[in-house]
Amino acid sequence: HMPRGGTLSCTAHWSDSDTLQQLNPLMLTHVHSLLHKCVSVCLVRCRMVDSIYRTRSLGVAAEGLPDQYADGKAAKVWQLYIGDTRSRTAEYRTWLLRLLHQYNCQRVLDVACGTGVDSIMLVEEGFTVTSVDASDKMLKYALKQRWDRRKEEAFDKWVIEEANWLSLEKDTSKFGPQFDAVICLGNSFAHLPDFKGDQSDHKLALKNIASMVKPGGILVIDHRNYDYILSSGCAPQGKNIYYKSDLIKDISTSVLWVNNKPHMVTLDYTLQDPDGTTELSQFRLSYYPHRLDSFTELLKNAFGGKCDHSVYGDFQTYTPSQKQIPCYFIHVVKRTG
Repeated sequence: HMPRGGTLSCTAHWSDSDTLQQLNPLMLTHVHSLLHKCVSVCLVRCRMVDSIYRTRSLGVAAEGLPDQYADGKAAKVWQLYIGDTRSRTAEYRTWLLRLLHQYNCQRVLDVACGTGVDSIMLVEEGFTVTSVDASDKMLKYALKQRWDRRKEEAFDKWVIEEANWLSLEKDTSKFGPQFDAVICLGNSFAHLPDFKGDQSDHKLALKNIASMVKPGGILVIDHRNYDYILSSGCAPQGKNIYYKSDLIKDISTSVLWVNNKPHMVTLDYTLQDPDGTTELSQFRLSYYPHRLDSFTELLKNAFGGKCDHSVYGDFQTYTPSQKQIPCYFIHVVKRTG
């Protein structure tokens, strides 16, 4: 329920079928804590149905990183949203492979492997891949792929484990020395909330991820163009570089502001079931809206300033003055010391 004198803030596009349902206890505690701290939170273009706003599909882990796919259903629908995996990776395969070869990378750590889309591409290309994710429901799809192709030597050697960014060094200590490359693609890092309101969890997670990169190695990490989303209230128009599904019916965008600062972007996905029926599948995911400049600063600090940094827009060289608005920003950070 709302604290006395408080208001819930959300910039949103809602369909008539939307409902605001209860949070699980972990996220409810988090939202209540935030709202009690608020001086004011403004409500803009949002149809309030209840005083409790559910920030993600039901099923969040009780400890560790919140697993937005923990109910299993969201993980299944996410597979539909991705669409054909080979079609997805074809969009950026050449760019990523060229980058990895440019830096003589062989051992790659995928710290947000999800269902294994990017990891599978790299295993097929001959890289030695270790894949981790906080969601066991997502990992089961990657594990199934490894099992189905276990007779192929590269897949038999593919390492898949559950790991938490906030304790990554401990979780990955058995994997051996640092990696030539660490990847975190598909807007994955934005899943980590700012629990304390000071981005300390973001800083810790990025420091842990950066610690996995050997000297001369690279980190490749991305996020949506939240600068545009926050200024316009919707994602940039144009082709999505990651998701190829032709089943998408609607994506609604909501922005939660706390103390006049953007705290969370929530996307509601509606997809047509592929079995030919008229039923729709719906799920909700929430993200922290990292702005380009502030996230660049976080990355540089994670490497202690000992790094070279470059940024791309939709896998093309990016310049702030360019006319084309990218859907995603991709950061490449080389450890120099």
